Amino acid sequence: MTTSVRAAVIGLGGMARHHVRQMLQQRDTTDIRVVCEPSPQNYAAAAEIFEAAALRPPPNEPDLDRLLRTWGPELDAAFIVTPHAYHHDQAVACLEAGLDVLLEKPMVVNAQEALSLIRTRDRTGRLLVVAFPGSLSPQIRTAVAMLRSGEIGRLLNISGTVWQNWGSSSAGTWRQQPEIAGGGFLFDTGAHMLNTVTDLAGEDFVEVAAWLDNDGRPVETRAAVMARLASGVLVTINACGEAIPSCDSEIWVFTTEAILRTGIWGERLQIRRAGRHRLRRVPVPPSHGVWAQFLDVRSGRMPNPSPPEVGLRMARLWDAIRASAAQGGAVVQVQRGDP
Repeated sequence: MTTSVRAAVIGLGGMARHHVRQMLQQRDTTDIRVVCEPSPQNYAAAAEIFEAAALRPPPNEPDLDRLLRTWGPELDAAFIVTPHAYHHDQAVACLEAGLDVLLEKPMVVNAQEALSLIRTRDRTGRLLVVAFPGSLSPQIRTAVAMLRSGEIGRLLNISGTVWQNWGSSSAGTWRQQPEIAGGGFLFDTGAHMLNTVTDLAGEDFVEVAAWLDNDGRPVETRAAVMARLASGVLVTINACGEAIPSCDSEIWVFTTEAILRTGIWGERLQIRRAGRHRLRRVPVPPSHGVWAQFLDVRSGRMPNPSPPEVGLRMARLWDAIRASAAQGGAVVQVQRGDP
């Protein structure tokens, strides 16, 4: 008999409501017991989703500390889907309350917070999965397996590009408030690229040069980054958040025996091997939502594909990008070391 995971959803904004819809498709394994949302409008919008599914909306406790004191003993896990700057403290609170945590991207806003979160994970012995669709996708997991096994030779270069009309579409929202968002386009939609490139790389960055441009907005909307990995692999990252109405990406991975094409969300995986003249689709297992994969990790059916260690490497990259951009693109050394 399957036991439902008793869950709290922290935050009920637009992305959180998307995740709630996915969670409600797995009622046999998921029981959303309580939510935490300070906005009455967001809670009302989420309540409509439950009602449309013929379910009573769960109670709302807007204060997370009170929620954990009151509901903690009745919960198994928390899904945190809140603005970026809140992730660290909220994840720490949930882990220390004995809950496993699925944490919306980006994991945290800097490497110091990433180290703190890893230490909390280790101290509490709880599970922490970062909800990056790229790392959780079968496409990126397959690509990583090919790269790590040596099947397609030695990694040489990685090149990633993401574009969106983000500057205009997110104007006036918290995503353009630096103190809450922790960055702009490169740290919001672009965070998927930073994470997926970091995951594919599988090792530390050692040098970074970066340029950020706000285009008159409170946060950066365009970025260009050059970086080198510890092994000598070269990486370029290009982000344009002032594009025409659109949202898309490309990641190219070059090895000594093949070229891989994928995207920051794992939306495709193609390969061109040495001696071939065109890209071919790589067969991968069916894709599942982030909550379904969190449940699979939690039950031991699969290893954690998006652990905080990848989040730490991404946070160190982001710290270095900001440091280099503040110095007009000067090459900076990435701070490394064990948690």
